[in-house]
Formats: sequence, structure tokens, C-alpha cells
Amino acid sequence: MKKFFSWTVAITLLLIAASAVTYTIHYFIFQDVHHIFIYMIGDIGFLFLDVLLVILFIERILARREKRAIMKKLNMVIGTFFSEVGLELLKKFSDFAQNSRVLEKQLDIKPDWNKKDYKKAIAATQSFPYEIKIEKTSLSHIREFLLSKRPFMLRLLENPNLLEHDRFTDLLWAIFHLTEELALRGDRYEEFPESDLKHLAGDLRRTYSQITTEWVAYTEHLQKSYPFLFSLAARINPMNPQASPFVI
Repeated sequence: MKKFFSWTVAITLLLIAASAVTYTIHYFIFQDVHHIFIYMIGDIGFLFLDVLLVILFIERILARREKRAIMKKLNMVIGTFFSEVGLELLKKFSDFAQNSRVLEKQLDIKPDWNKKDYKKAIAATQSFPYEIKIEKTSLSHIREFLLSKRPFMLRLLENPNLLEHDRFTDLLWAIFHLTEELALRGDRYEEFPESDLKHLAGDLRRTYSQITTEWVAYTEHLQKSYPFLFSLAARINPMNPQASPFVI
């Protein structure tokens, strides 16, 4: 920090000295102090407009470009999440939602989908009435799966750029909460009271809704930016029971 400060002070003094020398040379050549001060005051007055333009426009453009770069990196993180956890988790969640087939029909993503189709699909994932029924065998499977993926999920949280993506951050917290709820209860499923099963159903519903929303949004990003990745994502769509990686 001290070295940086010394460097900036040196450059500042050098530029001020260069300006003073230039004005001195101007005076010795033209012998006109009045002319020098007229242009100096005019330049200083315009300097404030320069600063205003930099703050309002150039800085905003640079910040937008930086945010786009961050979001691009984040979408790579989201892609890794779905490869390692998300796709399998979506399949496991469908075991709990009795009406999942209705939602799957609305999320049958096609190559000809446009922005309007994705917007409609995201709205469907957020408003869909997930009818969750707890199956103790499925609950055991999802508990084991989430616990096995906990180290990976913790590494995701170490990414400082996650603060730029509220929706994905909320999804991760929802998954962590569900993992903790299941981990603390252990495998004594027969002892769970009905009220507790209803509480777990609420946690499952929240996480299922958020992960389906994120999946649709991520697929839209792939269609816009990486068509070759979108092709595979559409073929292995976890919301499609007949999905296959094979090109037919």
C-alpha cells in the first residue's frame, strides 16, 4: 500500500511540474498572462463535466461489463452444480411430488423456445402447487445423497461471486437447510410425527421450486450463449422421464 501511495504521489508531482513548465514556456513565448488564465479557468470548469461524464456513463458501462463477466463465470459454477448435484436432485424430488408429471409437461424444453417460453416456464415453476408426499424410502435416499454431496456444496459457497446471484445463493441455502434437517433427524423414520413430516414436506417443496426455476433459467442461458451445451441439456432434461443423451 505504501509503495502504491509513493508511486501515485510521484506521478502526481511529475504531471503538475510538466503543466507548470508548459505554462511557463507559453508565457515566455507569448508574454500573455491574461490568455493563460482565461484558458486555464475554462479548462478547470470543463473538468467537472468530464468527471460527471466518467461517473455517470463510463463507470456505469465498465461496471456493467464487469458484472457480465462475473455472471459468465457464475454460470459455469451453476453448470458444475447441476452436473454434480442438481440433475440427480431434480430426479429424486420427482419421487415426492405426486403431481410432478403436470409440471414436467410444462418444462419440456425445445430448441425452438424463445424468451417468452422461458418466462412462462419460470412462472410455472414458481406458482406450481407442488403436492409433496413423504415416502420414507425416498427420504432415506435423498438424505444419503445430500450428505455425500455436502463437501462439494461447501466448496461452492467459497466462491465470493455468489453474492452477485441472489437466486442461486437462495437455492444453495435451501439445499443446505434441507440437508441439515435430514441429517439431524437420522434414519429413525418410523418415529417422525405427522407434524414433522409436514414440516419436511415444506422444505422439500421450497427446494424443489427453487431448483426447477434455476434449471430453466440456466438452460435459457445455454441456448443463448452455448448452443452445443444447450443441445445436451435439452436431451437430458431431468423434468422429462423419457430423456436420453442419445441424438435421435
